[in-house]
Parts: sequence; C-alpha cells; structure tokens
Amino acid sequence: MKRTVAAVLLAAGKSSRMGSCKPLLPLGDGTVISRCLDTLQRGGVNEVVVVVSLQGEAVARAARDHGVRCVVNPDEGGDMASSIRVGRDSITPETSGIIVALCDYPLVLPDTVTALIDQHLLHPESIITPTCGGRRGHPLLLPRLMLEELSEGNTLRDLLQKDAARIRDLPLEDSGVLIDMDTPDDYRAVCALLP
Repeated sequence: MKRTVAAVLLAAGKSSRMGSCKPLLPLGDGTVISRCLDTLQRGGVNEVVVVVSLQGEAVARAARDHGVRCVVNPDEGGDMASSIRVGRDSITPETSGIIVALCDYPLVLPDTVTALIDQHLLHPESIITPTCGGRRGHPLLLPRLMLEELSEGNTLRDLLQKDAARIRDLPLEDSGVLIDMDTPDDYRAVCALLP
C-alpha cells in the first residue's frame, strides 16, 4: 500500500476564551487559519480538510482560498473528537496517515510537518508526536486505521492512552509545537513572537 499523509485542521471551536473568532484573527501577513494552512501545505500535505462549525461560513470562505475542502461538524455541542471524526471521514480512504492540526497552534513550522510525514513513512503503525525540550506538543500524526478507533464517546486522549507503546516521540527544535493560543493574552504573545 502506498503511504500518503493528509491533514485535518480543526476550526470548529467556539473561541469562547478568545472572545472573537480565533481562525480569522490577523497574524503576520494573513490570518491564523491562513498561516496554519500555509504551514501544512508547505510542509508537504496535499490533502487538507478543514472542519468548521455550523456558523463557520466565514472561516470556510477563508480556508477555501487555499484550495482545501471544508466540512461542517453538525454537532453544535460537539467536542474535539467529534470534529476529528467528521474530518477523518472526509479524507481519501487510501490515506495511510492523518495529521490532526489545531488553529490553536499557529506557530508550528512547515519543517515540523515534513518531519512528521517522514516519520510516518518510516513508522506507519505509530502515533507520531512532536516534542520540544522534552515536552509533547501538536500537531499529531496518527495512522488512519488507528484513527478509526476514535468512536463516539471516546476522546483523542483515550486513544493516546490506550497503548503508550504506539506513541513515537519526535524531538524537534520547534517551540511552536508547544505554543497554544486560547486567550487574548496568548494571542498577543503569539503576535510578539513573529519576526
């Protein structure tokens, strides 16, 4: 089987702690979502599916400028796992690995995405987790078959804790894998880190 990697970018959150739509916040020369999509595409991902909420038409419009597909998570109160399932089910069936990316981590480098893909090609049965300074971060790359185990009522954490031996840490010099952006203070800190 030919090994290929796709990505699911989660953009269906309510951004309640941010107070405004996180994916559409200005960042650098574009927006948070445009930066995340640029990173995935420049890192070597050819198929990206963006998961938006029922009210996410503006986010979907912004994402479509990058030539990606958008799908709606119809579960208004759904958690991250429900969005992952919607994205997973929209990815080409032959895909062997899926990167689960979040708009919350806009400073991840394209080289990190490339490194995740390379590791998947070497270790297709493993969950690849980027680390920096010994701490695990995002995005994760999961084998497609393993992501099929994410059934109703399960979380991504449940999947990761099911068998720790399936997780392969990938040490990187990319602090962006650790920088989570949830609040206005986080956003200001992220903006300050841009060149």
